[in-house]
Amino acid sequence: MTGMAENPLDLLPELLILAGAVAGLLVGLFVPRGRQRVVAWMCGVALAGAMVAGAVATTRQDVMAFEAFAVDLPTNVTRLTVAGAALLIVVLAAGWARADSRETEVYVLLLLAALGAIVLAGASDLLVFVAAYLLASIPAYALAGFAKDAHGTEAALKYYLMGAFLGVLMLAGVTLAYGLSGTTAYRSLSDAPPAAAGCAVLLLLAGVLFKVGAVPAHFWVPDATEGSPAVVATFITTVPKIGAFVGLYRLATEVFGGTWRPVVALIAVATMTLGNLAAFYQDNVRRLLAYSTISQAGYLLLPAVVAGQSDLARPALLFYVAAYAITNIGAFAVVVAVGRDRLADYTGLSRRSPPLALALVVCLLGLVGTPPTAVFVAKLLVFAAAWDGGYAWLAAVAVVNTVASVFYYLRWILPLFRPGDGPAEIRPGAARIAVAAAALSLLLGLASGTVLAISSPF
Repeated sequence: MTGMAENPLDLLPELLILAGAVAGLLVGLFVPRGRQRVVAWMCGVALAGAMVAGAVATTRQDVMAFEAFAVDLPTNVTRLTVAGAALLIVVLAAGWARADSRETEVYVLLLLAALGAIVLAGASDLLVFVAAYLLASIPAYALAGFAKDAHGTEAALKYYLMGAFLGVLMLAGVTLAYGLSGTTAYRSLSDAPPAAAGCAVLLLLAGVLFKVGAVPAHFWVPDATEGSPAVVATFITTVPKIGAFVGLYRLATEVFGGTWRPVVALIAVATMTLGNLAAFYQDNVRRLLAYSTISQAGYLLLPAVVAGQSDLARPALLFYVAAYAITNIGAFAVVVAVGRDRLADYTGLSRRSPPLALALVVCLLGLVGTPPTAVFVAKLLVFAAAWDGGYAWLAAVAVVNTVASVFYYLRWILPLFRPGDGPAEIRPGAARIAVAAAALSLLLGLASGTVLAISSPF
């Protein structure tokens, strides 16, 4: 960080997203039900503007905005990734929420939760981090129960109760950290008594592990993913994780002491292993993807384990969150396009819609880490970072889990090519998003060398 600043334009991407949400809500109050699509356009423009502003910000020097928000490469990558992912999901939501009396609220809640995810990544003060946690969570709770059916209500309740409970624990950790250091600004706890510092770390981790869906705070993920509308499931398994992982990395480098590394390493092992084992026998594709996101969270914890010990940790994390976001959205977009949740419902999809079947194959193999997809490069970077940081055993466990994950993804891929008529109806808008996401995953993987080279100077 090269300096302090109190210029609101340093927060232009965040201000654009906030303005889009507020303007969309106001316009939605006066627009007839059948014409609320204009709010989707407004929110899309705001997200596109945030992406442009975030890209421009990468060319500037790092600053600390208002002594509480870091504007640096991790924040800018989060801005681009979150805004891009949210834009794709807004397009998906435009087909699902069309003509709903609460269509405006869908887009507004998506933008507010996306804003919270960005602030999670850039926060450099524990109180700002807590506020971002709430902003990223509360709109998502409302979205999870948006359909107002039994499954959605149950999903939203489980999501909310776990988030509230672990959020209180995190707030207790903030209180303890303040008592030990005398400030809520990010600073090391290494000078504090080891027992007290370790307790503060565990409490702070509680909220972060909830947002990333890692063990032992993962219980909400499969139920919320299955019970929420498919578009909402796409969002809650993608966008909040981006900001939470980058925020965790920042906490690891600026707040936590050395006592946290073995703890997070064990959590990473438990998360990737449990996610893979639980996914093996799933016949519901949404629950399969839910446990897949849990296993991906285990891999994404590796850069946090070696933060400050390997120069590869930061680029590995930033590339992985972008690769994961694109690939996960592509897989969920196929679910939205088909509108069915059982593995058997995808039998014959290659005959019914070859491009959509191919997009699903690319995304699923991408989540495994198959070349030349983006997640393949990301996993190589993550494994190399763990090895370079002195955690070779953790890299080995991650490789074994990656190989094991092939089998449950194949359980979904094989029915695509079996004889059958395929799903009766396919939503064309969602299908186009799925194909575009699959293409982006391949493009990012093929251009990974260029992307990493461009970002490294900053």
